[in-house]
Amino acid sequence: MAAGTLPDTLQRVLDSPEVAGLVGELEGLRWTGRRGYPVRCLVGACLVKHLYGLSTWSATARLVGEHQGLREVLGGAPSQWALYRFAGKLRNHQGLLEGCIERVIARLRQRHPNLGEDVCVDSTDLPGYANGQRYVSRGGRLRERFSDPDASWGHRSAISTRRGGGFYGYKLHLAACSKTGLPLAWEARTARDSDAAVAPSLLGWLTARGFKPTTVTMDKGYDIGLVYTACDRHGVLPVMPLRETPGVKAGRHLPPSCQHGEWAYAGADRRRRRSKWRCPTGQCRPRSTWVKASRLHPLIPRHTRRWRRLYRARSAVEREFGRLKHQLALAPLRTRRLERVRLHADLCLLTRLAVALL
Repeated sequence: MAAGTLPDTLQRVLDSPEVAGLVGELEGLRWTGRRGYPVRCLVGACLVKHLYGLSTWSATARLVGEHQGLREVLGGAPSQWALYRFAGKLRNHQGLLEGCIERVIARLRQRHPNLGEDVCVDSTDLPGYANGQRYVSRGGRLRERFSDPDASWGHRSAISTRRGGGFYGYKLHLAACSKTGLPLAWEARTARDSDAAVAPSLLGWLTARGFKPTTVTMDKGYDIGLVYTACDRHGVLPVMPLRETPGVKAGRHLPPSCQHGEWAYAGADRRRRRSKWRCPTGQCRPRSTWVKASRLHPLIPRHTRRWRRLYRARSAVEREFGRLKHQLALAPLRTRRLERVRLHADLCLLTRLAVALL
């Protein structure tokens, strides 16, 4: 998107029924204190922060004050202190922001009937804007106070030239549509929270928002019984590679076989939760057998072409993380405490979805 079109994009987003509804709801609240900037101006400044990829409210206020086109669209240039106060009010009325996000997602579902049919789930690291060192100095005493007490230590994988290992901060867990890449459900947690422990919550959010995904694709880190149970409960077919557990080492994940060779996959019955396998020559009696669905034998077998196609589509959530971080200022974090990080993520993803509606 060209930089010259961003004020027009902002105007169209603010005029959309969903964002205009949020502005109206916020105006209906009885806030005490001196009269400040219009709510529409402040909501628009929140969108400017992510449309222009800015990390702080002070940089947002500075840009709006210097950009005549933005001032005309917003109807003013709020100060950074007004934006800080408005962010605090949004945290106190988080339900209104969530309602706006729900309306935007509902409209996207109307526009794209197949949205969320295939879903991919993953998490990304959000290093905290804080000092997470355990000791005050090398060999010194233990640190008693942290600038961000909500942040915690977690593990991240190596990417490009960045080494993997521990980091201090938060994680954003995201479920995205494999076909469009649009984020459908997300949750910000501290870095210590396991990815697999948050996956059932994301599936619950998808169901609550009216999505009925057929498949959900995850990486090997989600390969535990808790995730498979959640997939069964929500009627979703899991697509994820196996960890090398004792059952895998013993070969219990392999297809049935006989003296004629390995049996061929012949379809699945989702209602009975069983997959069908046939003798390659048809000489065995019985010629076919039904295998109950489990972690080792999913209804979409891992050696099939469909499984490989679905797993390749998992890159959609990785691309979305890159877009959110590098274009919409999801990272680097310039805020502390979990409730502020969640508001930051919600505003970033609201901007992404609202622009997708245009």
